[in-house]
Amino acid sequence: MPVLPGAEPFRHEGGEVGVLLCHGFTGSPQSLRPWADFLAERGLTVELPLLPGHGTRWQDMQLTGWQDWYAEVDRALGELLQRCTQVFVFGLSMGGALALRLAARHGDAISGVVVVNPGNKVHGVAAHALPVVRHFVRSTKGIASDIAKEGSAEVGYDRVPLHAAHSLRRFFQQVDRELPQVTQPMLLLHSPQDHVVPPADSARILGRVSSTDVTEILLEQSYHVATLDHDAERIFEESYAFIGRLAPSVGKKGSTTGG
Repeated sequence: MPVLPGAEPFRHEGGEVGVLLCHGFTGSPQSLRPWADFLAERGLTVELPLLPGHGTRWQDMQLTGWQDWYAEVDRALGELLQRCTQVFVFGLSMGGALALRLAARHGDAISGVVVVNPGNKVHGVAAHALPVVRHFVRSTKGIASDIAKEGSAEVGYDRVPLHAAHSLRRFFQQVDRELPQVTQPMLLLHSPQDHVVPPADSARILGRVSSTDVTEILLEQSYHVATLDHDAERIFEESYAFIGRLAPSVGKKGSTTGG
């Protein structure tokens, strides 16, 4: 299947500091592309992969699960670690959970974590019915484009495939168990008005990670896809400052251009 316009993966060869960006469930790289461009323009090496089953049609996602999505970001991380002296992992929504699992499993190889409205649990009574219902109902209403900013839209599916949603639920449970293994500096930004992931998920993550260098920022003007919303520039600036604090070479003239 052809990839939806705007949903293509993105890569930029920059300097010795790298960033891996992980997009969300049923979304695509489009939701993080302005963030990726912002970092690339400042000389960073950037990887923004398209997760398996995403960016085409929701039926393709029925054939994938969390192991496929995680394997793709793990592969992209491996490439960055070969090319860069320091690597950071960023993520939105489920992408935040992917980034946290990478941090838990790769330890000191990752210099820091930035997550925006990270998911931690599939909520509601329906979540408990997923193991059975997914065999009778193929999909439900989509979750894309929860954005306050008028005229801003997310390239994502208008349906949620229930086999994939069941896998997502199991993935969140897996990541929750691994959160105490996350020790890296962390920047967590979340929207009080989020119609996809409740603030309880961010609170749970903050309470379970072992990181001692933790910054929490509220995105008061944005909904779930905050990277395309009113607070986007703040996310970009804060994340770049976070990198600059932990990778001192960033921001110095000529130091992240590779030459």
